[in-house]
Amino acid sequence: MIHVIATIELAPGTRETFLTEFRKIISDVRAEKGCIEYGPAVDAQTDLSNQAKVGPDKVVVVEKWDDLAALKAHSVSPHMQAYRVNVKDYVRGAHLLVLDPAG
Repeated sequence: MIHVIATIELAPGTRETFLTEFRKIISDVRAEKGCIEYGPAVDAQTDLSNQAKVGPDKVVVVEKWDDLAALKAHSVSPHMQAYRVNVKDYVRGAHLLVLDPAG
C-alpha cells in the first residue's frame, strides 16, 4: 500500500468552485482498481496552537492505493484527464507526496 498526499494550490477565491468539480470525480476514482481511499480536505477549525494551516486557496487530497501501478493508472484514467481540463483555470500548482507506511 502507498499513501499519497496531494496539495493543490488554487487561484485566489476559487476553492469552492474547484471542489464542486472535484466532487464529480470522487465516485469514479473510488471505483478504480487499487483505490483504497480518496478525498479532498481543507483546514479543520480547531483551537490547537500547533496546527499548521494550508489556507483558503489550497485543497489537500488524501489518497491510499494498493500500489504504484494503481496510482499510475489513476493518473491517466479518462475521468482524470477530463477533470484536469475542467479545473485548469483554477489550479496554479500541485505538490505530491508518495509515501510508504513505516509502521
